[in-house]
This record gives sequence, C-alpha cells and structure tokens, in this order.
Amino acid sequence: MILADKIISLRKRFGWSQEELAEKLSVSRQAVSKWESGNSIPDMEKVVNMSSLFGVSTDFLLKDEMEVETPSETDDTAEGRKNISVEEANGFMDMTAAFSVKMAMAVQALVLSPVVLLVLTAFAESKKFDLTEDKAAGIGMVVLMVIVAVGVSILISAGTKLERYDYIKKSSITLQYGVRGIVEKKREEFASAYSRGVTAGVVLCIVSVIPLLMSSIADNDALSIICVAILLIFVSCGVHIFVRVGTIEDSYKALLQEDDYSEEAKQIEKQLQFFPGIYWCTVTAIYLGISFYWSNWDRSWIIWPVAGVFFAAVRGIMVARVKSKKGK
Repeated sequence: MILADKIISLRKRFGWSQEELAEKLSVSRQAVSKWESGNSIPDMEKVVNMSSLFGVSTDFLLKDEMEVETPSETDDTAEGRKNISVEEANGFMDMTAAFSVKMAMAVQALVLSPVVLLVLTAFAESKKFDLTEDKAAGIGMVVLMVIVAVGVSILISAGTKLERYDYIKKSSITLQYGVRGIVEKKREEFASAYSRGVTAGVVLCIVSVIPLLMSSIADNDALSIICVAILLIFVSCGVHIFVRVGTIEDSYKALLQEDDYSEEAKQIEKQLQFFPGIYWCTVTAIYLGISFYWSNWDRSWIIWPVAGVFFAAVRGIMVARVKSKKGK
C-alpha cells in the first residue's frame, strides 16, 4: 500500500474530512487532496506530524510493503478517549500481576471462612467432645467473621490501589504505537501458565465433590459436615488459582478491549452497574437470615453456588435486553 492510500485509509478510520485533516496539519485542503491522489508527496516534517497524529510510525507511512495496522489515537484526536502509553500499560499489567496473589488469597479466605464453624459443628454433633452446639456455633461464627473481615480488607486495599487504572477497564481507550504488540507478547508468554491454572482449578473443583459423595454412603451427619468442610478447602484452592490467573488475563483483555472490555461491553456495563451490588447484598442478607434463623450453617452454604449460577443467568438476560433495545 502506497503513502497516498495509507493517508486515505487512516483519515477515514478517524472519521475526518480532508478539510479537518488539513486543519490539524496546518496545510490547505488542496495539499491533502494532492497527497491522497498521489500528485504530490508531503515533506518529512508533515510525515512526522501525521505519524504522531495517527498514532503510527513513520516507517509505516513511508514503506510501501507495510500493510495497515491498527492505529492509535491521541487525546487530541479522540475526544473522550484516554490514550494509553507504554509506561501506563506496563504499570497497569505489573500492578495487576503483583496484586493478583493477594486478591486470590483474599477470595480463598472468604470461601474458607465457614470451615472452622463446620468442623466445630461436626465435633459437637459427634458427641465425642465436650462441646455443645451453641458453643461450637459461637466460636465458629467469631472465626468466620474475623476471616471475612481480613479477606474483605485485603480486597478493599488492593482495589483502592488499582483504582488509579480504573479508566482502562471502564472508559474508551486507545493504545499508542507499539503498546498493542507489547501486550500481545506478554499475553502469549502467559498463555501456558493461564491454561495450566484453569485446568488445575477445574480439576480441584471436580475432585472437591468426591468426599461429599463418599460421606453419603456412611450415613453419618458429623462425617457429612466434615466432608463439606473438605469440599470448601478444595474449592477454595481452585478459586485461588482461577482468581490469580484470571486477574492477570483480564489485564490483557482490558488493554486490548476484548470480551467484557470491548466498547460495546463497557457501554452495557455502565447501564447495569447497579445490578451486582443490589444482587449480592440481597443474597448475603438471605444467607445470613436463613442460617441464623434455622441454625443450619452446614447446609445453607449451598445458597452461594446457586446464587452464582443465578447471577450469571439474570445478568445474561439483562445484557440481551440491553442489546436488543440498541438494535431497535
């Protein structure tokens, strides 16, 4: 592709007329017209200005064998968009990777929070220990609340420090020249670790059900409760891996604006941002209400996986409705 064709392609991609491009380059419309028709060639100063304006390299503009790449817009050329530099992208990816382990541990702690309560309840149920059900519930609830408080505090701390990069996930962004290549390279290097992590997480979640299934054969309530605790331990390990590798993978998707971070997805998310908070507060209230009222902490945990599946289903329906309204 020759220089004339590249100028036409880039100008149209940015949605500019010849007059608008001419104004940005401080030249006449006729000059731009001659460049695009191939009747004249811009001098080197104008080529450099265009490379900066379109977010591409001068080599890309001048070398005929280089095909069209996805250009990056700048703050001056894309109103309402944030232009992401190499430093910003690397800072975001590095900080996300650093906090991914802490966030994974915090979520794992939340999943593990009922384990002590379950074990103490099993001890009280077995009648082999000098432990009443009320005492077991009291101690277990204290430990549960402490673990939840620690886990939530870690999540809040990590989230607060990552807030400085919220615009990457929530706003329309463009990447400076070369940033996309850096992100894609890091993502490629991480691909094998991500694949192994997802596989390990899935295996742990599947294996976690085995103790519970085996306990049903024994027909022993105390053993069944212990097996639920074992299930949560396995699941928490799987969740830890999912959160750790998923958080890092999401940082790449956010920069490349893929899946949940695409332009369309961000617009939909703005319309549905009220839903998660209301939904999970309601689920938490139901969980605590049922558990306290009937004192069946060993069974009420089932609310969380059911709520997770239901959340995905309801959100999917809401997203579909928003898309259908946009299509009309």
